[in-house]
Amino acid sequence: MGRCEFPGCDVREPIFCELLVSESKRPSELKKSSRSLAGIAGIVAVATLVSKVFGLGRQVLVAAVFGVGSAYGAYQFATIIPSFFLILLGGINGPFHSAMVSVLAKKDKREAKPVIETISTLVGLVMLVVTVIVVVFAPQLLTLVAPGLAEKEPLVREIAIQQLRIMAPTAWFAGMIGIGFGALNAANIYWLPSVSPLLSSVTTVAAVGGLAFWLGRQVSDPQYALLSGSVLAGAFVVGTVLQWSAQAIAQKQAGLGGFRLRLDLKNSAVKDVLTVMGPALFASGMLQINVYTDMYFTSYLEKPSAAVSALDYANLLVQTPLGILSNMILVPLLPVFSQLSDPQNWGALKQRIRQGILITAIVMLPLSALMISLSTPIVRVIYQRGAFQTTASQLVASVLIAYAIGMFVYLSRDVLVRVFYALGDSNTPFRISMINIFLNALFDYLLLPFGVQGLVLATVSVNVLSVIALTYFLNRRLGGLDWRSWGASICGLTLISFISGFTSWGVLIGLQNALGVQNFVIQVVQLGVSGAAGLLAFGLMVSQFRLPEVEMFTRQIRRRLGR
Repeated sequence: MGRCEFPGCDVREPIFCELLVSESKRPSELKKSSRSLAGIAGIVAVATLVSKVFGLGRQVLVAAVFGVGSAYGAYQFATIIPSFFLILLGGINGPFHSAMVSVLAKKDKREAKPVIETISTLVGLVMLVVTVIVVVFAPQLLTLVAPGLAEKEPLVREIAIQQLRIMAPTAWFAGMIGIGFGALNAANIYWLPSVSPLLSSVTTVAAVGGLAFWLGRQVSDPQYALLSGSVLAGAFVVGTVLQWSAQAIAQKQAGLGGFRLRLDLKNSAVKDVLTVMGPALFASGMLQINVYTDMYFTSYLEKPSAAVSALDYANLLVQTPLGILSNMILVPLLPVFSQLSDPQNWGALKQRIRQGILITAIVMLPLSALMISLSTPIVRVIYQRGAFQTTASQLVASVLIAYAIGMFVYLSRDVLVRVFYALGDSNTPFRISMINIFLNALFDYLLLPFGVQGLVLATVSVNVLSVIALTYFLNRRLGGLDWRSWGASICGLTLISFISGFTSWGVLIGLQNALGVQNFVIQVVQLGVSGAAGLLAFGLMVSQFRLPEVEMFTRQIRRRLGR
């Protein structure tokens, strides 16, 4: 679920600008820097939003064509390893990106070129070996990822093995993409790394659309599952190649090196990059194990392909708003926490932590309530067409409810983690994350009898424990937090959110009884009206709550709407 992808922020622009120190107290140099960061954040925000919109459109088409059938279920299992490489190696704020930025930001282009080319050569050779290993040992690797498929769905396993072999080359391209992200960001080129992922969405839309046009309604026939799976895997590879190609062209035009073999191992900057990359790679790799753990246990469910497809569809519905809102909340917080990290400022830091947590509650709790109460119409409006029928909607809606329960604790955990980072303590969050790997596996095992929904709730439970542990250690570190006051306020906001969710559900039931649910336009109207009723109920009740954070949030919303 969401991570901050912005390289900076404008202290005057985000909704929660009261969290920051007064602009008038800053030197002119900082104001200038802040304005430049505002431009960067704006570029990344727009690019990220465009990518997310295209991603949602892609998923709607995929759902209509494949539903929760064998081809897409196999694809979800097969992409565990390729996606692992893309997220771990090629993602923004990943180890490759972070290592390159941290070193190259201090170099000019002439000095950066040999560093980029040497790192690309080293990583390229390693990932070439990895690609060969994935192709040769695809059956064994899939057994490690999803051992239950051999017994539960042999055809899905066969399709997944073929898909994994097709997608194996993305391991090499993932490494190159991560290096390119870092190189371009270090050269103050931000829009392309942020918008380039939509190339994968466009490629998938073209491939799936073409397949559906060619096969028509037969595309969901089991006899075409192997072909459909190959098309999905091929689109994944082509999209990755296009993403890398766009970056490679931009790198060359910016004078940041091209596709050239070089091994300048004596270069001190190369050693610096490798020094940063090693620990970061280990830490990020450990955190990705939770994804593997969930897939491992999912393969033992009665119908793994449907379960894993439902996880993907529901997760996207949560991640789309959560990703946008998390950036709005998290982007302004980190610089504030950093400014107040000195012990003499810890009183103000505690107040900012409270504001961050309560603003998270104000935003996330009502959103969670609406997603829970309106889960079925949300899924029906977005996904239900073509091969995605009523049974699939009911399954995805139940998974969406489980995901929505944990939205607040997920984002709260990120807020608290950033406090530790601002205090120069990355070890505490890392140790907690390592413990969570084992807890996640334990909870997955215990909740497996409850189906795919139980696996999601296992993750939610781990996040709850993370928030408790982070709060406990932060309380000790800062000499006491007013967590009882936080808890009382959060409980009040939770109750108000529950009432608002119940209001939405009641309005929805009334509209459905009066208008029915057969017409798509009527379904959209019902969803909009019931959602608005819930938000209105929340707004009216929370305005009487007299929390400073509520007044701050309301004032800033009005100010932005008035611009």
